[in-house]
Amino acid sequence: MHTRKLAVAGGFEFTPDIHTDQRGLFVSPLQDEAFLAAVGHRFPVAQTNHSRSARGVLRGLHFTATPPGQAKYVYCARGQALDAVVDIRVGSPTFGRWDLVRMDSESFRAVYIPDGLAHAFLALEDDTVMSYLVSSAYDAELEHAIDPLDPAIGLPWPPEVKFLLSARDTVAPTLAEAEAMGMLPQYADCLPAVPAADPGGIRVGE
Repeated sequence: MHTRKLAVAGGFEFTPDIHTDQRGLFVSPLQDEAFLAAVGHRFPVAQTNHSRSARGVLRGLHFTATPPGQAKYVYCARGQALDAVVDIRVGSPTFGRWDLVRMDSESFRAVYIPDGLAHAFLALEDDTVMSYLVSSAYDAELEHAIDPLDPAIGLPWPPEVKFLLSARDTVAPTLAEAEAMGMLPQYADCLPAVPAADPGGIRVGE
């Protein structure tokens, strides 16, 4: 497994080794040892999600209210997609920054999106399948969206693609509007919990 830090603090890209023979291939997009070494904790899977999209479908930018927040681990099981992660955590050292990862069913590259980041992807071909592992169950009342075409964010989506967005994403506020409305998560609320000290004053796990 090869690991890369994203330009957004706390986000990571993981590229697994692929094993092929005359039967096909075998790949493990999430590997506990590599994830733990990079992120510092295991990924707590509460739910798995699966989407299939036609070329040009743009889903996002989506995020979950924090607290409670929701972390995601995403990879492309079929087709091709551009995956975007945007830091919308107020007070973050990388607030407003983004990173793009090209995903496909050749590399099975994956992205870890911690609490408080906004996520979107653009399907680059028909029948693109995205698989998600998420850290909490879906709750519609906690789900929010930001305009994925917000020029202030400036995501470099391919200009030749005709976008297909949901009704919700079409009317989503810009990043500045979401901040003015108090929708955005606070960076401090998105940080992993600090382990409690034991009676001897040593942090658990040190």
